[in-house]
Amino acid sequence: MYAVFKSGGKQYRVSKGEKLKLEKLETDVGKKVVFDQVLSVGEGKDINIGTPYLADTIVEAKVLDEGKDKKIEVVKFKRRKNYKRNFGHRQHYSLIEVTNITVKKKKAAPKKTAVKKTTKKSEKE
Repeated sequence: MYAVFKSGGKQYRVSKGEKLKLEKLETDVGKKVVFDQVLSVGEGKDINIGTPYLADTIVEAKVLDEGKDKKIEVVKFKRRKNYKRNFGHRQHYSLIEVTNITVKKKKAAPKKTAVKKTTKKSEKE
């Protein structure tokens, strides 16, 4: 089973046991995180898609690590103008492991059986 959820303005497709780098979350390492903005859940041809989110569906995860990604070099350059700027950026991330995908199924309302009405015919002779 897989789920697509939204975190930090991005959408991620995950399944149980998968590890994933997200933008830094405001939780401590080792704590449990719950994502309730689930866009879709499915397995094979059985797919549920929310409008925009699925109610009663959550993705649970555990924060394994926090850190900084590799450095990205940003270069600004204009030819023949003696203009060159060089700087870098390291994005903070949280490494999570998906522990569970929970879909609460609604109980179906009991079907009402049609009551057959019988009418008594009066006999006139």
